[in-house]
Amino acid sequence: MARIIKKLFLWGLVAVFLAVAILVFQLLRFQHGDISLPQQQTIFLIKSGSNIKSIAQDLSLNKIIEDPWLFILLAKLKGVETSVRAGEYQIESGLTADELLELFTQGNSIQYSFTIIEGWSFRQLMAAISEDPVIEHTLQGKTNQEIMSLLGYPDQHPEGMFFPDTYRFPKGTRDVDFLQRAYQVMQKHLAREWDQRASNLPLKSSYEALILASIIEKETGAAFERPLISAVFTERLRRKMRLQTDPTIIYGMGEEFDGDIRFRDLKKDTPYNTYLRSGLTPTPIALPGLEAIRAALHPEPSNALYFVSKGDGTHHFSATLQEHNAAVKRYQIDNQK
Repeated sequence: MARIIKKLFLWGLVAVFLAVAILVFQLLRFQHGDISLPQQQTIFLIKSGSNIKSIAQDLSLNKIIEDPWLFILLAKLKGVETSVRAGEYQIESGLTADELLELFTQGNSIQYSFTIIEGWSFRQLMAAISEDPVIEHTLQGKTNQEIMSLLGYPDQHPEGMFFPDTYRFPKGTRDVDFLQRAYQVMQKHLAREWDQRASNLPLKSSYEALILASIIEKETGAAFERPLISAVFTERLRRKMRLQTDPTIIYGMGEEFDGDIRFRDLKKDTPYNTYLRSGLTPTPIALPGLEAIRAALHPEPSNALYFVSKGDGTHHFSATLQEHNAAVKRYQIDNQK
């Protein structure tokens, strides 16, 4: 009886050894063998939140790999089962399963782009994001406060907080993740520029600089005028003069604005009416770009207190009210006759 048990035990060991050897052989062949694509190249999408099991099954269903369990085992043995990144991947014929796994973990996915335009309002930004076919939409129907809460900043107003730039990202990027990235980029730029600001500015914080930058952004038609426009607003703030700038009126009107500012609009009191209220607006009125932020923190030396549009995208700057009234007559009243 003991001899039989011993033989069974030995045969069991041999069977286990053979099974392990076969598995190792299959794994090595799978790891280093070419994947089988139905065509020369194919596009494969890994959705956000996918795990290694669902990815392996999708690869098998798309006839990219034959055995999903070997792919899972390979990922576990390499310690990368949780390192696969979401995105859209272009898979070429001739890749091995090992190279395919490396492609997924390095995140070398197809990249798409989205540009946040300088001067957009947050409402315009969200409308543009909602129409982007690549971004995954999770914020539709959310209020501004709910959006900021999901970003982790429940007490902040969203206006002006997202840096205008062109961002590249993989398909399936969530709108909340895209906004988080643009928010962090704005904070980085704003902190650096605030630390390098000119001395003796009438600004108490980087947030006030952001507010002023947003007003400069909306007032600027020609980029080279930003520091001059900043100089006018900065000097007005120093002298406790009202800013009296139309873009703040427009922002305060919201969806009521139809393209024209009427005299009654200047008399309607809102928190953003800088004709009736002194100082800066309570929040930014748009998304300012880097040059507008720099202009707010480095105004050009000037004694100008007024400016008026010349009708060609540039402005006439004046140091006195008398000169300003003459410029208004020349560029606006006379030109309309």
